[in-house]
Amino acid sequence: MDRRNYMQEMRDRIEAAKVGSVFVASDFADITETKRVSEYLVRLSENNIVKCVMRGVYYKPEYSKLLDEYIAPAPDAVANAIARNYGWSIIPCGDTALNLLGLSTQVPVVWSYVSDGPYKAYSFDRTTIRYKHTTNKEISKISPKTALVIQALKTLGKDGVRRKTINRIKAETTPDERKAMLTEAQYATSWIYETIKTICR
Repeated sequence: MDRRNYMQEMRDRIEAAKVGSVFVASDFADITETKRVSEYLVRLSENNIVKCVMRGVYYKPEYSKLLDEYIAPAPDAVANAIARNYGWSIIPCGDTALNLLGLSTQVPVVWSYVSDGPYKAYSFDRTTIRYKHTTNKEISKISPKTALVIQALKTLGKDGVRRKTINRIKAETTPDERKAMLTEAQYATSWIYETIKTICR
């Protein structure tokens, strides 16, 4: 297969994706080798098929007629794409976890994640993404939603959990997710597990 067909396959995949989707080289590893993928992503950005967020990270641009400019990609999508590229498992923590669960309307300036990878920080469009290394037990063998809820409760603290917190988390989780939480969170701190049992009733 020639170079042009490789790039066309990548372009087809990008065009089939949702607007705002974020891409890294590993997303195209089944098409061709990393070096070529990187070259083609640069070419596709030159043709405005994707836009560069930072080195090695691209997104399918969304144009706002109201603002008359391209809208930056969602920080959480960028954070997950970077982690995907390096094979890290990550879970939002701190204010990021609260925002993603709808427990806080404040948009974080720093988007924080616990990770089984190294301590790292990346910046784009006045936003910083920070990864903090943690023990695997906080993020392994549990579903992303369970881990997200645990991190949000840790951020609030035992005295910061209110009835509206419990109601909001219940609204943001499906019955299947709550069923999984009951099993997966049993080794969390006792007050967190008791709170999760209340959420799941």
